[in-house]
Amino acid sequence: MTGGEFSLIDNFFASPAVTRADVSLGCGDDCALLDIPPGRQLAVTMDSLVAGRHFLPGTDPWRLGWKVLAVNLSDLAAMGAEPAWATLAVTLPGIDGSWLGAFMEGFSTLARQHAVQLVGGDTTRGPMAFTLQAHGLVEPGRALLRSGARPGDALYVTGTLGGAGAALRQLLAGDEEVSDSLRRRLEQPEPRVGTGCSLAGIASACIDLSDGLAGDLQHVLDASGCGAMVELDRLPLMQETRAFMQRYDDWQLPITAGDDYELLFTVPPSREEALRAVLPALDCEVTRIGRIESDPGLRFVDETGIMRRPGHAWDHFADED
Repeated sequence: MTGGEFSLIDNFFASPAVTRADVSLGCGDDCALLDIPPGRQLAVTMDSLVAGRHFLPGTDPWRLGWKVLAVNLSDLAAMGAEPAWATLAVTLPGIDGSWLGAFMEGFSTLARQHAVQLVGGDTTRGPMAFTLQAHGLVEPGRALLRSGARPGDALYVTGTLGGAGAALRQLLAGDEEVSDSLRRRLEQPEPRVGTGCSLAGIASACIDLSDGLAGDLQHVLDASGCGAMVELDRLPLMQETRAFMQRYDDWQLPITAGDDYELLFTVPPSREEALRAVLPALDCEVTRIGRIESDPGLRFVDETGIMRRPGHAWDHFADED
């Protein structure tokens, strides 16, 4: 493909897959102009995906485009916010029209599913990286926060845990025979947007699991000023994930591995009936894995009642061996 930066913008970004009535001005000017509906707060989140750090060389561009948007929609889901708009900054070492077309098709497929309009961004040359800012809408006082968990609340997760971590470890070990179901968990996560919106008014606290159950649950406990007990035998696992754990004797995988992008949330006893009422309409399975306790700290208990201590969750700036 020939042409420079502005041809790149015209060919791949200027005509978004979704158009919304609340966008007065989208791509093509110095700023977008957006109409926030009356009675709504704006929820804003941003994530960067950097080659070699967040995705492997050779990752399918369609799935990468999907994931760039998905990880941000997962943050909106954790707040109970309805997705609306996004801006995207793209850094590429060069222009490959076929690769970028596939990337934008993956991005657009997910954008259409959740009515997200791309309203602006930036392009530049350099080591491959993507930074996306997503905007969502939520009623005042209805946003799900990390700080609302209280002793006695039940602890739940959506979907399954550890699949993305199992896929990543196999790929890093040079195993190209990773099952597609595991690989999809890593490369094409499903943001739980519908579930997050349904949990507004039911969950007392919520967070998305991007950096591992242990680390992300600790964020909730720190914000809420309480502790938790997690029953390891209750953790929902894919069969392939369970087989990986048994093969490598790695009980910590679903606790410390990141990239699950499921929702972890707490529900007080008074709202358990309300949760049961919405379960049939949710877009995923929900599993109770433990409870919030008054004693500080995070405790993991196996099926024999023995306390287990996991390693560290994902940290971008942790010392590397």
